[in-house]
Amino acid sequence: MNILLLGSGGREHALAWKIDKSPLCSKLFIAPGNAGTQFCGTNVKIDIADFDAIAAFVEKNSVKMVVVGPEDPLVNGITDFLSNHEKTKDVMVIGPSAEGARLEGSKEFAKEFMQRYKIPTAAYKSFSIETFEEGVDFLETLKPPYVLKADGLAAGKGVVIVNSLDGAIDALKNMLKGKAFGKASEKVVIEEFLQGIELSVFVATDGKSWVLLPEAKDYKRIGEGDTGPNTGGMGAVSPVPFADTVFMEKVKTRVIQPTIDGLQKEGIRYEGFVFLGLMNVAGEPYVIEYNVRMGDPETEAVIPRLNSDLVEMLQHMAKGTLEQYIPEVCPEFAVTVMLVSGGYPGAYEKGLEMVRWDSINDSYLFFAGATSDGDTIKTSGGRVLAITSMHSQMDKAIAMSMHNAEKVQFQHKFYRKDIGKDLQN
Repeated sequence: MNILLLGSGGREHALAWKIDKSPLCSKLFIAPGNAGTQFCGTNVKIDIADFDAIAAFVEKNSVKMVVVGPEDPLVNGITDFLSNHEKTKDVMVIGPSAEGARLEGSKEFAKEFMQRYKIPTAAYKSFSIETFEEGVDFLETLKPPYVLKADGLAAGKGVVIVNSLDGAIDALKNMLKGKAFGKASEKVVIEEFLQGIELSVFVATDGKSWVLLPEAKDYKRIGEGDTGPNTGGMGAVSPVPFADTVFMEKVKTRVIQPTIDGLQKEGIRYEGFVFLGLMNVAGEPYVIEYNVRMGDPETEAVIPRLNSDLVEMLQHMAKGTLEQYIPEVCPEFAVTVMLVSGGYPGAYEKGLEMVRWDSINDSYLFFAGATSDGDTIKTSGGRVLAITSMHSQMDKAIAMSMHNAEKVQFQHKFYRKDIGKDLQN
């Protein structure tokens, strides 16, 4: 069958790479795609915010499945649009309804959902510009550090963690009154800080049944030792050594099953991925956030470990038969290192030529902010290239990715050299 994948990041390159391997895929289109996805299928110039254009392309090219990579189209209702469109209503769409996508689109909605179904999460309250003073009062009841989150979508950068009360009040003022994250911070969720170690857990669901995919740990801060501002992600490791059988059983019974049960109880259509951002607090799982798609850069570490056919799984998700699918997972470690543009997550230069990427054959390269100009690949975003290496020993996988991160060159290149090192102790 013909498949259309929406998105242009490293996540989409990893998904395209895996979809292209499936005998169930006749032709793969990626909209708009990037420099890497062109090697997996056909890039098409469609604005993924233009739902009418997507529907027209689906009809014209006999597309039978649409896989939605990023969160914005999901929050804006792409699944509902295609499912209700006369010409595309029979097409399989991988991604939740707009109502289901609110789990990521609104931090407040997600928190209220977790409260309703007794899913462990940090204590919180939400505030708007009208209740700014109440927000200040609430901050004064908490102990540092202070966690403030923009309610809406902020490209993974809407979380502020500060250590002083004055700093927290300034951050709240900047978010609500200064509109630091635009419309996303018209409402701000303030929550207690959880002391622990983070991990990302991925679930595929047809809305009734679910399967657990490989977990990963990502590295959000720009600087080594988890310092500096948050980014979209500087690297990832899968599997996560501390996510042992006992811990994951708690995740299944206390978080995943109540989430799927809650979606069913509320009649929310959900045929897609649930990304659980978790904190391991002394062996107990707490949900930091929901995402309604695969993570980035975690996908670049998780997908190479999936030995079974991804398209077969996607079909079962769309048809409501996921209980028939058992994923096969490679036991090796996957270590992903992200090469980013100098200055990211702030201002950075674009259009810089990348060289020596084609000399690497012992790691997977998943392009993100990169475009193709004939035979030349140039940078076009903050996060440029994910390098994923696999080995039965984590230290060997780390060494392979670091070695190849040094080989690939573009001006002002930067990457963290400590990815995975904290998990080796």
